[in-house]
Amino acid sequence: METKEEKKAQGDKREKILQGALEAFAKKGFYNTKVSEIADEAGVADGTIYLYFKNKDDLLISLFEDRMEWIIDRIEAELEQVEGGTIEKVRRYMELHFQLAVENPALAEFITVELRQSAKFIKEYDNPKFGDYLGILKRLIEEGQQDGTFREDLDSRLVSRAVFGALDEVLLQLTLSAEKPSDVSLEATQVSALLIDGLRARE
Repeated sequence: METKEEKKAQGDKREKILQGALEAFAKKGFYNTKVSEIADEAGVADGTIYLYFKNKDDLLISLFEDRMEWIIDRIEAELEQVEGGTIEKVRRYMELHFQLAVENPALAEFITVELRQSAKFIKEYDNPKFGDYLGILKRLIEEGQQDGTFREDLDSRLVSRAVFGALDEVLLQLTLSAEKPSDVSLEATQVSALLIDGLRARE
């Protein structure tokens, strides 16, 4: 039976591999990155990777799940601190989505670009973490419908996907921009104004 120290050491090594994969994918892309290059970034032997992950696709999916869990936890915590109603919460959700390009460009590129290079991820993975992330936005829309802020005739599931699609496209543009943004407040303000106006209830 593993001790607490051994479990922690295993967890630390797994995190080193995940971070190494993130850095390697950012440099060369998922398709062009070799497992040996991930090992170099992580500072571990090549064979160590296979003690934790079946292959490169498995590593990519594990990296996505781990980082999305961190993003979801952060957004939930941030939304709890928002003073105001549903509109302010939706605005903050959108702003946090764009801030990823500034705060962690390697992660933003991984999410918007590299995931699409894995056939296994696109075709076989059912993506529960994405469902959780989208569920936050769906919940906010439904809250707005219940308190009369947003239109009742909208399908919250459909609209949350449409809104995410718009946010994802802007995040992609910010991430791939030749001049990396230092601030995304302008983009957040403009996009949130446009999308929230479409959600608002009409008299």
